[in-house]
This record gives sequence, structure tokens and C-alpha cells, in this order.
Amino acid sequence: MKWMIASDIHGSAYYCEKLLATYRAEGAEKLILLGDLLYHGPRNDLPRDYAPKAVISMLNGIKESLLCVRGNCDTEVDQMVLEFPILADYAILYAGGRTLYATHGHIYNEEKLPPLQNGDVLLHGHTHVPKCVEHENYICINPGSVSIPKESSPHGYLMLIDNTLTWKTLDGEIYLQHTL
Repeated sequence: MKWMIASDIHGSAYYCEKLLATYRAEGAEKLILLGDLLYHGPRNDLPRDYAPKAVISMLNGIKESLLCVRGNCDTEVDQMVLEFPILADYAILYAGGRTLYATHGHIYNEEKLPPLQNGDVLLHGHTHVPKCVEHENYICINPGSVSIPKESSPHGYLMLIDNTLTWKTLDGEIYLQHTL
């Protein structure tokens, strides 16, 4: 199993193009997007090369490879132009013998947990800050943001290969690893 996980593209054609080039170079089987695909939101500055229509075209071009959940900036209007489902609040995935609860993070997060069982993984974006925190009963993982990283974090993504999580910059530099 080889999955790429990313979040918070926010309509940046520049960073979406870099993400998709990296996705192809990584040879991942699936690209899991944790929401906020097209709109930048009122709290964020415009990302580099803000062009939601270009992002629509790029993502529709790989629709068979995508698994997405809804972010707080994603709406029914976005779903009308995207050719793959984006409006689910969460997805349940199985990897490395664990259950991964994939969500954006604006509804379920470390302060408001979904129905996790002991050993599950909460996988979310939203904060634009990469993290891996082992709690007593679960692990919280965030890939950071593709286009608008915060707290001096890099423009990046996460690779899940078998049981190993690897956080990378869009230039391919590894900056964190964790084994499930």
C-alpha cells in the first residue's frame, strides 16, 4: 500500500501542480485529500497563483485516483464542478492493521473526537500545521498544508507506505517519520 495524503490546496494552481507532479513521481496508488480544495477562505490570504478553475481541471484529470473529504471551505457549488465526491465529512480507512478516521478537522479533531477505538488514528488537516501526536488511546496525524502552511511549517504532504508515515516537503525533503 502506498498512499499520498495532503490537505488545504485552497485553489492554488501552483501548489496543486507541484502536488500532482510529486504524486506521479512518488508512484502512489491513491491521493487522499483532507478538504479545502478550491476556496482560500476569509481567514487566509490568497495563495500563490490562486486559480480555482485550473485546480478543478487538474483534480478532475485524476479523479479515479482521489479519495476526498469535505473541508470547511468546500461547498455544494464546488461539488457541482468536481467530478469526484468531496462532501463526506469523514472516511474510514484501514492501513497497517489500524483504522484511520480521515476528516478535515473542523468538525472532528483532538478537542472533539470522533468515535475512535483504542489504537485508531485520527487523520486531519485544517490547522495547516503538520503533526504526529501519540495520545493514550489514539494517534493524531496532520499532513500540514499544500499551499498555505502555518507556524513556519513547509508546503508539504504525507506518504503512507505500509506502516510507515513520512512527512515531506513538496521538494521531497523528509522532515518527520512515524511507524504505525
